[in-house]
Amino acid sequence: MTDKEEIIELYRNENEAMVSKDINKLNEILKPTMKLTHMTGYVQPKLEWIDQIQNEEMKYFSSTEESIKDIQIDGDSASLVGLNQVRASVWGGGVNTWPLQMKMYFVKQNGNWIISDQVACTY
Repeated sequence: MTDKEEIIELYRNENEAMVSKDINKLNEILKPTMKLTHMTGYVQPKLEWIDQIQNEEMKYFSSTEESIKDIQIDGDSASLVGLNQVRASVWGGGVNTWPLQMKMYFVKQNGNWIISDQVACTY
């Protein structure tokens, strides 16, 4: 598998794990220091985000991929932009579907790619 294919697979694995509440998979593919910047501007540490998925403060019902673009690979770092329609209930709000753009950053450690940071906004 090429670096580009691995990075795309990581992006898709994360979206699947969010919906299925696969905490083990999220722990495996997210760097311990990963931070998720929400569209509100809130910067959330990995463990807090995973905890909120587990206790359903952030409940993801579906994530439908529309496109992946702007894949950049430079040595042991990479990024991409993914566009998904995400149906979710977040922090006590109602269930909504957001056109979510995720700018994802990756690093290669010990020969394996891992998600290092994420920035969300709508498109």
